[in-house]
Amino acid sequence: MVDLLVTYMEMSAPPQGAPRASPLPGALVARERLDTSSYLDLYRAVGGPVQWDQRLQMAEAELETLLADDATHIHVLRLDGEAGGFCEFNHVGQPAVELVHFGLVPAFQGKRLGPFLLDRSLRAAWSHRPERVWLHTDTHDHPAAQPVYGRAGFKPYAQRIETFPD
Repeated sequence: MVDLLVTYMEMSAPPQGAPRASPLPGALVARERLDTSSYLDLYRAVGGPVQWDQRLQMAEAELETLLADDATHIHVLRLDGEAGGFCEFNHVGQPAVELVHFGLVPAFQGKRLGPFLLDRSLRAAWSHRPERVWLHTDTHDHPAAQPVYGRAGFKPYAQRIETFPD
C-alpha cells in the first residue's frame, strides 16, 4: 500500500481573456474520438512516467463504452500530426465536469504545450456551460501540475491522504 497526498481543485468560471496562443508552429488541440487501441497508446505514453493505471485496469468493453459516451470528451494535442498529450473530461453536459486526465508525452514537456493544451481544452469544456470543472492531483503527478492548474484558474478545495494498492 502507498499513501498519496491528493489535492482536489475546481474552477467555478471559464478561463478569462484571449485563448492561449500556440507556443509552436504546427501545434493544434482538437476533440477526437479515439478507438480503444489509440487511446491506450496515448494513455500509456502520457501516464506511464507518473504511474497512471486506472484505464489499464478497466475491462475493454467498459473502456469502449466510456470512450463512446457523448459525455466523455478527449482533447488531443498534436504537433505536426503527432499526438503529444491529451485532456480527458467526463460528465460533459452535467453541472460538474471532471477533468480526469491531463498530461503530455515526456518528449513534449518543457515547451509550454501543457498550458496551451489545458487552456484550449478547458474553453471547449466550458462551452457546455457547467457550474464547475474539478479535478484531483496527487504526489505522483508531474511537479508542475498544480502550478499549471492554478494558473489556469483552478483553486484547491480539499486535501487528504489516500491509500492505494502498491
